[in-house]
Amino acid sequence: MSSIDAADSPAPGLPAPENLRAEPDPGPEQYVAINAVYAALFAGLLVATRGRDADAERLVGAELLPLTAATFAISKIVAREKVGSWVREPFVDDPVGRKQPRGGRFQRALGELVTCSRCVGAWTALGLVGVRLAHPRTGRTVTAVFAAAGLNDFMQAGFRGLCNWANTQD
Repeated sequence: MSSIDAADSPAPGLPAPENLRAEPDPGPEQYVAINAVYAALFAGLLVATRGRDADAERLVGAELLPLTAATFAISKIVAREKVGSWVREPFVDDPVGRKQPRGGRFQRALGELVTCSRCVGAWTALGLVGVRLAHPRTGRTVTAVFAAAGLNDFMQAGFRGLCNWANTQD
């Protein structure tokens, strides 16, 4: 993480407690391993869906917005929401609060992954598209449910913003 910073220490001359970490930061090997798993799943999806009925399972442009909204909703749940803390718990110190990755190199790298909504989003998109291509009807249903949840997030935020604005008007 960071070097010893005595200025932040409660005892001058000693390192601050947050700088006393026995486990080293993840190295390139851990990130390569995680990316290799993603690439293998992606390749598996391509192989598994090759040769299927292209017309029945083809993704159309109109599905991109619902897939995007569903990806947003799921990744937000996993990386940020209290209800998704069970996913983060094995990899972070405080799955509900600060969400600080913990443990050895690989565990810490996974902690960084599950607390990054964009990172979780890439894995979520792979899963949603995989379900959609492997089982079109189920994939559309799952996507519709989470797309509605994602759009609900935006509507709630807009409503909250409108209420806050209205409360400032005299």
